[in-house]
Amino acid sequence: MAKISIVTVCRNSSSLISTCLESVAKQTHANVEHIVIDGGSTDGTQAVVSQFRHVKTLVSEPDRGLYDAMNKGIRLATGDVVGILNADDFYPSDSVLDTVSAAFDDDHIAATIGDVAFVSPGNLRRVTRYYSASGWTPALFAAGIMPPHPAFFVRREYYETLGLYRTDFQISSDFDLLIRFLHTARLPFCYIPAAMVHMRAGGTSNSSWSRRWLLQQETLRACLDNGIPTSHARLTLRYLRKMIEFLPVLSR
Repeated sequence: MAKISIVTVCRNSSSLISTCLESVAKQTHANVEHIVIDGGSTDGTQAVVSQFRHVKTLVSEPDRGLYDAMNKGIRLATGDVVGILNADDFYPSDSVLDTVSAAFDDDHIAATIGDVAFVSPGNLRRVTRYYSASGWTPALFAAGIMPPHPAFFVRREYYETLGLYRTDFQISSDFDLLIRFLHTARLPFCYIPAAMVHMRAGGTSNSSWSRRWLLQQETLRACLDNGIPTSHARLTLRYLRKMIEFLPVLSR
């Protein structure tokens, strides 16, 4: 049975982090380490976190951004497997980490990918978009398409050998890391056909046209830095993919 470290980064998240923390606390998997990295919140986030006794480590101090905070948490992790769960995300069932652990019983598996469901911030039971990793292959990186990062779990040793999140990216360091792990290093992974994480709809990467352009630029740079030939035109294919993700929800 794998020990699983979950890293949650937050800042001024007192109004929503309880859902995240509770979903980890309720996991039936017996060996979970939850690490919370807080960027020096001023809204009482630390007090909310301290109410959850399952949290093994809470660090509250200024950082150099989201990916720097993630790296802090990974460096503190002692589990066999590491997953990232953002403060506004949560596990939809109590058995998610049992499912993840069972996949890693196969010693040949280095990582797992799964699906993510986006939910309405005002109604966490209403799915507005479904992001599936079914059929995903590393060749799709060239089109700007990656598996859902929140549903990615990997053996901790590969952060040590392949590196952490690059802090020179504002938005796309997760894209870059997944390229390095799943395309360049070709880590053997398995797909878990289930929604592993529920995410509140929204997000900073698509909050404005300037952020979308930054995402486009950084996605292109991540591909080229890792030897994947692509272009702005080819990367627009991911927007078609996003439109398709809404179809199963709209058809209900």
